[in-house]
Amino acid sequence: MSFAAKTTFSKGDSLRSMANIKSSAKRAQLIEKITAKNRAAKSLMKTNIKKFDNAVTGNDPEAIQSAYKIAVKTVDRAATKNLIHKNKAARRKSAMARKLNAAAGK
Repeated sequence: MSFAAKTTFSKGDSLRSMANIKSSAKRAQLIEKITAKNRAAKSLMKTNIKKFDNAVTGNDPEAIQSAYKIAVKTVDRAATKNLIHKNKAARRKSAMARKLNAAAGK
């Protein structure tokens, strides 16, 4: 008896396997939910970083400071949830801090 997974194409043209066992089908559904949640969190992080970058070009010190706080918070949250590596989070925060200091020095 073989438990090989059947392959099908689904939404987004990605290759997904159809589970033969009920528990692995449930697990596949759970993974889809978790993946969607993680994708949304990473997207929010990137959006907040872009908002900070746009605030820096706007030259409004209060807007820059508030956007910086929000961006750092979302980067830290992503690192805590292992969505990004801790070194990548540190690199992103360092780059934002350099931009913040450069904007403050103008």
